[in-house]
This record gives sequence, structure tokens and C-alpha cells, in this order.
Amino acid sequence: MKIAGWDNTPIISSGSGTKKVVQFAPEATIMDYPEIDLFGYLKTTAKTEEAKGGSNKRAAVVRLSNAIALEPFNGDLDYMTNMGLSVRDKDTQNSIAQSEIHKSFYTYTITIDLDKVGIDGDIEIENIEKANRVKQFLDQVEFLYRDIKGRRENMSPVFAIGGIYERKNPYFENRLKFSYKNNLAIECLGEILEDDDVKKNTSIGCLSDILANENDIKTKLPNVGTINKFFINLKAEVDNYYE
Repeated sequence: MKIAGWDNTPIISSGSGTKKVVQFAPEATIMDYPEIDLFGYLKTTAKTEEAKGGSNKRAAVVRLSNAIALEPFNGDLDYMTNMGLSVRDKDTQNSIAQSEIHKSFYTYTITIDLDKVGIDGDIEIENIEKANRVKQFLDQVEFLYRDIKGRRENMSPVFAIGGIYERKNPYFENRLKFSYKNNLAIECLGEILEDDDVKKNTSIGCLSDILANENDIKTKLPNVGTINKFFINLKAEVDNYYE
């Protein structure tokens, strides 16, 4: 959200005593806050003498599947101490901590219901703003990263497949796997692409020198380009959709 330049949706703490929940402010709408436009909300109000209370919710139009590792976890551990501080006092007790480490390729699916972006009850934003919000989100996916325990981890995709389709079906969910180490299984993808709607509207991006069977991917699957080209094509299709 920070990179996209989106404002944080205001929040409130509602409830009484120790039974309080943090939620989006009731007055916040999708007109001003892309976060709740794309990812939805649940707002509840307590019953009072003046109001009956209740809830107001919006389902997410951007949905993310679980990220599934394509390689097994081998039980690797990282051992840590706070030695840099403990050496300042020889009488300090300093224990060793450990954390699990898993280095692997992961696969996940993102779906966006373009028909519902920017529409919430009586509120509807202009099509150009709908397109901008979706494209800004796609920019974040292309250059995805995460700060983990003092490290900035690069989580940008090395392989991407998808498009804008008539049928709202996540065609490629749970379809990406390795046939063996670093070799992407492409036979299944080829069969999915036999459908006219899928083949016509699908783009593929592949980062060079990462997957072992890169040559097979680029020769046996259609419309394979770079990751950057994949996102450029997808954003162009978003613009066309909202024209």
C-alpha cells in the first residue's frame, strides 16, 4: 500500500471493556480507500438506545490462494544469539534461539473480479480509477518483497501464467508443480491451454536462467515472454476491459 501511494483506511476500536475489536471505521468507503475496495471489509456497530446495531460487509474482489511449496521441507534450522549485546556484560546469561528455514519455490493464485472493482452499493468510482487500482496492485505483485527478521526478501515471481477470461475460473490454481528438481511440469498446462478461451487470453512470463527446463517452456507453451512483458500485457488488458 505504501508503494502504491494508497492511504491507510482509518480504523476504530469498538466494543466495551476488554471485549473490543479493531476494525475499519464505519465512515470509510471504497471511494476514498482502495484497500477496502480490493480486499473487502467487515464493519460492526453495537446496539444502543438510538441504533439497532448490526454489520456491514464487503467480500474481497482480490483473492489470494494459499502459497504451496513445490519442494519438501528438510528441517533446516538457523541458530541465533544476542552475542553483540551480551559481550558487554560478562555476567549476562545468553541463550541460543533457533528458527526454521525453508528455501523453496512457491506457487499461489491471485484472482480479481473486475466486474466488482469500485462498486459497493450506491457507490461506484469511474472506470479509469478502477483500472488504475488494479494496475497498481499488479505492480506490487510484479515487484513483491517482504521484510522478515531484519532481512528484505525478494518474492517477485519467476514464472507467471494468466489473463482476463470470460469464465471466472482460476484455471491454473493447483496446476503448477515440479516434475523433478526445478523442472516445471508443462504437460498439464498445455492441456488447459487447449480450450479456446484460455488459449486466446493467456499470457506467460518466465524469468531466464531460473527453471531447468526453460527452453521447453518457451518452445512448447504459447505466448511466453519475460515477467515484465507478462505484466505489461496484463495491464493493457485491464485498460481495455474498462474502456
